[in-house]
Amino acid sequence: MELFRIRRDIPFMRHALVLNAISFLTFLAAVFFIATRGLHLSIEFTGGTVLEVAYTQSADIDKVRTAVEAQNLGEVQVQNFGSSRDVLIRLPLRGESSTAAQQTLVDKVFGTLCAAESGTVSRVESVTAQGEQLSRQVCASGEREPVSLKRSEFVGPSVGAELARDGAIALAVTIAGIMIYLALRFEWKFAVAGIIANLHDVVIILGFFAFFQWEFSLSVLAAVLAVLGYSVNESVVIFDRVREAFRKFRKLNTPQVIDHAITSTISRTIITHGSTQIMVLSMLIFGGATLHYFALALTIGILFGIYSSVFVAAAIAMYLGVKREDLIKAPVRREGDPDDPNAGAVV
Repeated sequence: MELFRIRRDIPFMRHALVLNAISFLTFLAAVFFIATRGLHLSIEFTGGTVLEVAYTQSADIDKVRTAVEAQNLGEVQVQNFGSSRDVLIRLPLRGESSTAAQQTLVDKVFGTLCAAESGTVSRVESVTAQGEQLSRQVCASGEREPVSLKRSEFVGPSVGAELARDGAIALAVTIAGIMIYLALRFEWKFAVAGIIANLHDVVIILGFFAFFQWEFSLSVLAAVLAVLGYSVNESVVIFDRVREAFRKFRKLNTPQVIDHAITSTISRTIITHGSTQIMVLSMLIFGGATLHYFALALTIGILFGIYSSVFVAAAIAMYLGVKREDLIKAPVRREGDPDDPNAGAVV
């Protein structure tokens, strides 16, 4: 399917040096911000306490945030979760990290939220069908329960460090897998070009999050891994067209072949990436705070993924000297073949 077809090849590689210089400067800026400002890691990586509370009516987020911040608990995060009545509260790790200390913190925060709704906290004992005795806090205001504690979780510092390490391992394994795949399907020069382009996208995303100090959570890490796969898909499409062009146009040199390959995929790129970007922007605009940074990382990654596939991956492959012989193997001549100069000779 094509929206349009461009009859004359666009000379992308003529401007590759200038565009790659811009990419290199952008890459250095991203590395600088990551090194100097660092990433604003979420509780999943640093450790802390998470509370999920439910209100009988739509929650006033500003009121909830003000009540929690008044306790001087550090940089707390308050956002809607699922619906306008459900609120997710993230508290940073402070002081003692034992379970008892964190439970005291949960009781304190829930008591504050209950007091803000003119209620009082009481503890209700209950017994499950299996005979287990449970104890939960209830906020009562007259005959109603304006706010209830649905769940509370504590992420210790060791668990956070383990998640950070596992995330780095997942990123490294993904990169290694992409390099092996490209090397086996095409040629090592394409593998090097593709992985540099993918790392370019990843570092740019991390640079944005470091510069603006947006929260880097597990969902953002998932978005980064998704961008890796998404970006390499575009590179593979262009590399496939390069191989086809080498077979079809024997008189074209390498830059002309790459220009033809990129030009022939522009319609497909607009359809694919345009559709994906519409979906991601919908999540960014209407998905709420829960999906905000996930969609933001995908938006940045998709935009730079298109750019890097054209002006980074293809250009680096050209600089590495990819040629027709790298992708199209010459046929092996056997003795006795019609083109064999020794065919029919009598010794």
